[in-house]
Amino acid sequence: MAMEFDLIPFGTRVEENGAGENFDVSASSTRTFFCIMIISDQIEQESIDVSIWGSADGENWGAHPILKLPQCFYRGETRAVLELVLVPEVKFIRARWDLNRWGRVAPLPMFRVGLHLEEVPAMPQQVSAASVSAAR
Repeated sequence: MAMEFDLIPFGTRVEENGAGENFDVSASSTRTFFCIMIISDQIEQESIDVSIWGSADGENWGAHPILKLPQCFYRGETRAVLELVLVPEVKFIRARWDLNRWGRVAPLPMFRVGLHLEEVPAMPQQVSAASVSAAR
């Protein structure tokens, strides 16, 4: 069964920099995840940077994210693929967001955002030409 979870639950209101809950991905068979970030509300003159961080123990998150989504300013959907095969030590992941506001209207930035991850299923084994002709 493919893993599926929300690193940031849809509709979460964020007004300051922060991080989400830790998720254990050690049971993933493919270690590849399709990520969909949806911004459903925002105010003008602000940006959000969302990244995914990896950890071997759920405590130490390193100095750099394992995936950084494009900086966003407006409502909409952003898609990306998180590939953990090249970082086998990662057993836990979590989202982090950083907000920036340069407008004068409201004192705090505000986004309603969600980040959903779904494990990409394993590709079926390739069928060789010899086995296809033998089956005929």
